Amino acid sequence: MEANPRGIPKAPFVDNVEEYLKTDTVEATLRKFTEAVSKYKFMENSKLQQRGGLEQKIPEIKKTLAMVEYLAEQHKSNSSAKTLFEVNDTLYAHAVIPPTETVNLWLGANVMLEYTLEEAQELLASKLEIAQKNLKEACEDLEFLRDQITTMEVNTARVYNWDVKQRRIAKSVAKE
Repeated sequence: MEANPRGIPKAPFVDNVEEYLKTDTVEATLRKFTEAVSKYKFMENSKLQQRGGLEQKIPEIKKTLAMVEYLAEQHKSNSSAKTLFEVNDTLYAHAVIPPTETVNLWLGANVMLEYTLEEAQELLASKLEIAQKNLKEACEDLEFLRDQITTMEVNTARVYNWDVKQRRIAKSVAKE
């Protein structure tokens, strides 16, 4: 079975319903298609959450990287940096930062580590690159999943309509 680069299976398109139903009943096929649609929708929700998280994370990484680069410039010119720093969502305080060779980065899960300015720039640049790559892949996966959901919904409609047509034919034959 075909799949995208991250292993999401490609939905088969049922071109000839009669041929496709030679191996299974209409009810079983419809059940299988409905199950596939729900799996694709589950994956879509997961990717939407992943994309949302990355869309929040990327600006934070960019902001942190810009600050580390600013501190590196101040260190090279051997001057203090005057800034506002965020204490809370709506509360900022003035600060004077003397030239420094190190910064502390919040890594999450109650972990903060001290890095040199160069190490911090490398780490943040690599994290930003990875996050942007993951965002691009999540968007590609979402597009792929939408196509697969549409294909499976079309397949479901085609099988259902074929079944209705066959029942009408059987009913009209039975009347004669």
